[in-house]
Amino acid sequence: MSGIDGKVIAVTGASAGIGEATALLLAERGARVVLAARRTDRIEKLAARITEAGGQAAFAATDVTRRDDLTALVALARARFGRLDVLVNNAGIGPISPLDALRVDEWDAMIDVNLKGVLYGIAAALPVFREQETGHIVNVVSTAGLRISPTMAVYAATKNAVRTLSEGLRQEAGPHLRVTVVSPGMIRTGFTDSIPDDTVRSGLATTVDRIAIPPSAIAEAIAFAVDQPASVDVGDIVVRPTAQD
Repeated sequence: MSGIDGKVIAVTGASAGIGEATALLLAERGARVVLAARRTDRIEKLAARITEAGGQAAFAATDVTRRDDLTALVALARARFGRLDVLVNNAGIGPISPLDALRVDEWDAMIDVNLKGVLYGIAAALPVFREQETGHIVNVVSTAGLRISPTMAVYAATKNAVRTLSEGLRQEAGPHLRVTVVSPGMIRTGFTDSIPDDTVRSGLATTVDRIAIPPSAIAEAIAFAVDQPASVDVGDIVVRPTAQD
């Protein structure tokens, strides 16, 4: 029996890409998954797909910029399955652009989703994990924070803020809480669709088409961390294409 089987795992941003792939893989390995995303129709269909395959899934419309939504998500996990073992903070956006473009509203949006959304998830899950004396936070960040590139300054800043937050949480965690940071590189998702600058979007899309790896690669990394014994904390995982700089 794996260390995933029977665990209750909530995944934000589960409607597509990394979140969808992660939910599918964890459910396949016996987890009871709680799906969170703004696109309710997508997660409802994903929950049905998991259930039809013999798994267990619940779902809730969740906007991670709303603290109450994350509180409700954790409450749903406990009401439906009796507990919460893992929270995968995966929801994120990346409307990248040069700083000179002064797209301040988009900077604010990245801070709200990529950083504050993670904080709200932690705030909702941490008291439950303390009460249970067990729990695991998995934060999905980015290799954009490891090698800073033009047009990605604000996006990378939000991801590195989560990286710092995760290390602080790990040091405060004590013996019963695990904290994992997963840094995806170029992944074949809809990331480029949200980029407002035509030149930036076209250039990145070309690179993605050429070298990107599937979301399932990140799902496998998350599953690896979750699968470890309770005494093993996998702190940092970087997954990127071999062709990525």
